[in-house]
Amino acid sequence: MNVDIVMFEGVEELDYAAPYEVFALAARHSGRPANVRLVSLDGPGVLRCAHGSEVRVTDRWAPDEADLLVVPGGGYQRRDGGPGVRAEIERGALPRALADAARRSRRLTLASVCTGSMLLSAAGLTRNRPCTTHHLSLADLEEQGGVLKKARVVDDGDLVTAGGITSGLDLALWLVRRELGADTALRLEAMLEYEARGTVWSR
Repeated sequence: MNVDIVMFEGVEELDYAAPYEVFALAARHSGRPANVRLVSLDGPGVLRCAHGSEVRVTDRWAPDEADLLVVPGGGYQRRDGGPGVRAEIERGALPRALADAARRSRRLTLASVCTGSMLLSAAGLTRNRPCTTHHLSLADLEEQGGVLKKARVVDDGDLVTAGGITSGLDLALWLVRRELGADTALRLEAMLEYEARGTVWSR
């Protein structure tokens, strides 16, 4: 299982770090080959996150090589021109790249944490589909055509969305359970000392 986590200026730290840790642990403990990478549409480099930390992205944008593309959130509520999801939507390049990735790959699952779903929405990928996001952005997601579900994680097959910031843990644990089995997910919960929260909506 190849997991790419999409990075951009202003990304929320916990949105990407929680899934990264879960998938990295899964790669070590599932008994199946797995690889997790941080990727950026702009290529390798150092990005500044929402709360000022910096992260070095070393891997190139290559969604055709991924099984799972995880889109974090951060900065959607900013209206001051600062970095984050809203700035990426206005720039347009990342939503176009996400739409292209979904169109070109039959095996790719797109997942989002928090307002990462607004990037998927800007790409036209949540329209008429079950989804969720951070509670402050639910109205926008619905207005843009998403079919809201009151669940912490919403699994619609090749589109999986999660609610607010900490739900990245639940998203990743659910996907580990779905792709690598319940035993692996249970082992990870024990290592993380975290029990998955909330209901997962799925077909």
